[in-house]
Amino acid sequence: MNRCPITYELCEEQKYSKKGLQALSRYLTNLRDFPFTAKEQIQLATQLASKLSIQGVQPKLSVILSIKQEKFEIAEKGGTFILKPPHPTYEELPQNEDLTMKLAKEVFIDIPLHGMIYNIDGTLSYFIKRFDRLPRKRKLAVEDFSQLLGYSRETKYESSMEKVITVIEKHCTFPSLEMVKLFRLVIFNFLVGNEDMHLKNFSLINQQNKIQLSPAYDLLNTTIVLKSSEEIALPIRGKKSKLNRFDLIDYFGQERLHLPEGIINQELARFEEALNQWTKLIANSFLSQDLKTRYEHLIQQRWQRLKS
Repeated sequence: MNRCPITYELCEEQKYSKKGLQALSRYLTNLRDFPFTAKEQIQLATQLASKLSIQGVQPKLSVILSIKQEKFEIAEKGGTFILKPPHPTYEELPQNEDLTMKLAKEVFIDIPLHGMIYNIDGTLSYFIKRFDRLPRKRKLAVEDFSQLLGYSRETKYESSMEKVITVIEKHCTFPSLEMVKLFRLVIFNFLVGNEDMHLKNFSLINQQNKIQLSPAYDLLNTTIVLKSSEEIALPIRGKKSKLNRFDLIDYFGQERLHLPEGIINQELARFEEALNQWTKLIANSFLSQDLKTRYEHLIQQRWQRLKS
């Protein structure tokens, strides 16, 4: 019996569950393998990098979903999904990112439609729907925090979480609401070992005349991949490692974000309630058993540090 790489549901005959296919489109009844191997996708991503509006270290392709052809197709222009193939150096990144995004959804972090698809060589690529694209080729205004603070791609790590707060204070329509979202995201990244939340991974979106934090993206457990000594990309209270409850809750949550104690306790309770479901999702994920074990252990270890 197969497990759907979009929903993690068991499915008897097809590679994808009905729910997974309908998440992509209510008209989709089958999804053919992406017609490129992992190696070919990386080569194509390199060749097309200068033509696409998506950047970053990890290889990416811009794609559209053809309902008629029942497959994803590469699109140099007008792509509505981003596709990330397996990385040539870092193990199981598509499986890692897909799982981490699913964990984020369990604690009510806003995330786009995402999942994994099979390639013709049997490998899996990760896909995510572009949240800045609307029907009839319309676009939403999105700016990342690197642009807003005047940093470059090369200096995106040379800031701090305190400066991230200033962007929200200055630009967001309802800053107090976005502060709660930011707190939730910071606690999440700490628990799941995302050490790569640099300035370009925070964005503001202008939607319905309201400027707010964009849906979250590029969330993955880098700790089990990189085995770094750092725990966060942008320092809090000047620290990138050995973070504790005081740093994340007393200082960042209460002192810098000005969140009431009741809101903070509510957010922490949300995480505690999600831990059992996180364990189930990790068990049902497409990670290898070794990475599943390391992922689960890290979360439990970080949660204990947050409580003490």
